[in-house]
Amino acid sequence: MDDLSHNFVFVYRARLHLPFDPGNRYSVPYLWGMTGIGVNAERINPASLHAWADLWQPRFHRALLLPNDMREVFHMAMLVLGLPVNSTDPAHIEAAYLKLRELMPNVRLFSSDAPQVLFITGEVDAGMIWNGVAYLAGREAPAIRFVQPAEGPLLWMDNLAVLKNAAHPDEAHTLIDYLLRPEVARLISETVGYATPNAAAVAILPPEIRNDPVIYPPADVLERGEYQVDLGEAIGQYTDYWERLKAGQ
Repeated sequence: MDDLSHNFVFVYRARLHLPFDPGNRYSVPYLWGMTGIGVNAERINPASLHAWADLWQPRFHRALLLPNDMREVFHMAMLVLGLPVNSTDPAHIEAAYLKLRELMPNVRLFSSDAPQVLFITGEVDAGMIWNGVAYLAGREAPAIRFVQPAEGPLLWMDNLAVLKNAAHPDEAHTLIDYLLRPEVARLISETVGYATPNAAAVAILPPEIRNDPVIYPPADVLERGEYQVDLGEAIGQYTDYWERLKAGQ
């Protein structure tokens, strides 16, 4: 992509060549972030939450929010079990499913739509949450906190790409180049609460954002995190267990 995007040079090298697109043949990093634990400090002491495994505690009966996202939920279970998060081993997938079945009494609902509202209104006490959502929710309700779990966060990257059959590929590349301008990338990051992979944009962010560990976590946290990759045919087994889990089976 860098031959068609002058501003591609601003992207951190550490945010390139990730497992889902080695060499960035198909994608340009747009925003990145992590999934961790959200908690309402008025109901639960954040200092008492250290790990994903803590969500299995009986005190969270019917109090947790999980995203309506199969990969993220199984990713968490794999971490708790100490298994490879992108495992395609049938035994590992089954073990994660059985572990999640143990969690179900604590789950109030699965939702990925405006999860911050559920925390702010007190409908849930804790659960999985994206760091940007937690950051913005904390602006409105300071009791909403973000915990980086000991087993490691779930890392992800939102990317820009051009469809193979795009009607106007040149214009698409022009848009991508515009979004990579440091001043534009800075504005986007400030507005949505997620980290920009644009090094020049980070340099001009307000210090209170650039130095906020919820948005820009320290290196030791990132070292514990992992990205998801394509699972091939194993996705069928994941999907089967996911449907059974949500059906209460």
